[in-house]
Amino acid sequence: MTCPPAPRGRRDLVRRGAMRVLILGNDQKPRVPVEADRVRGAILALGGEIVGFDLRQEMQLTGLGADLAIVLGGDGAILRAARQMGYEQTPVLGVNLGKLGFLADLTAQETIEALPRVFRRDFHVTRHLMFECVIESPEGRECILGLNEVAVHTGPPFHILDVELRIDGEAATGYAGDGLIISTPVGSTAHNLAAGGPILGQDLSVFVITPICPHSLTYRPLVDSAEKTYTIRVQQGSGSWVSVDGHLVAQLSPSHEVTVRRAEVEFRLVKLPGRTYYQTLRDKLRWGIPPNYRTEPGAE
Repeated sequence: MTCPPAPRGRRDLVRRGAMRVLILGNDQKPRVPVEADRVRGAILALGGEIVGFDLRQEMQLTGLGADLAIVLGGDGAILRAARQMGYEQTPVLGVNLGKLGFLADLTAQETIEALPRVFRRDFHVTRHLMFECVIESPEGRECILGLNEVAVHTGPPFHILDVELRIDGEAATGYAGDGLIISTPVGSTAHNLAAGGPILGQDLSVFVITPICPHSLTYRPLVDSAEKTYTIRVQQGSGSWVSVDGHLVAQLSPSHEVTVRRAEVEFRLVKLPGRTYYQTLRDKLRWGIPPNYRTEPGAE
């Protein structure tokens, strides 16, 4: 399969007429069906138009002309919606019904209360890097669109992997360990962060390459341009796999090549005034929060 080209031109939110809204989510998660119905009722009460309602990832979302996608669940639901929208990305307003909600930073009640502001277009849309993961082997070629990260990692019987990385066709380095992550800025606060990688500003046009449990003290994460292509080949080690945004997509052998490159489409996230990336880092990840010092008199 070859990655299809992105549509020519970029379609921003319309400025006139009724807001055309998609409602997406995962009905296997508690509260999602109930809250989705509440949101649908609030949208209709404001004169909006529901052009799609899909909690099972069954709809074809192309050609709907939506101005906004409201996604209920959490960050996983947003990743799922981004895959479902494919090369026709609609701006996403995330509703957090999950555990963390780094991208989905509104509660269901906050969403209901914010809808009049949203319908007045009192928000801005941030644009974020997406990637194509191309998996090639003698059997064929597969292309997968993603938002967070590509991870090549060990699986049963969990032996050490020898992984070669090429950047724009040039041999860059090799890694021995449990695998390798290539992450976008949006994905930098997910698997990359857990593996010791850096937090990146979400508006940067870069990838970060982070080894997983490397068997060396000299390996460090690498941040490099998103205009380059990154090719991974597993030299040795049985039981290696490639995952895209947390989903297993293929088992690898030394005959496979995994290439990560910038996609021609961008993920678009709706942000309301007063909510910033740094606030999210502080609130969700406790970034920069000082220790809980004792305040009693005489405490040292």
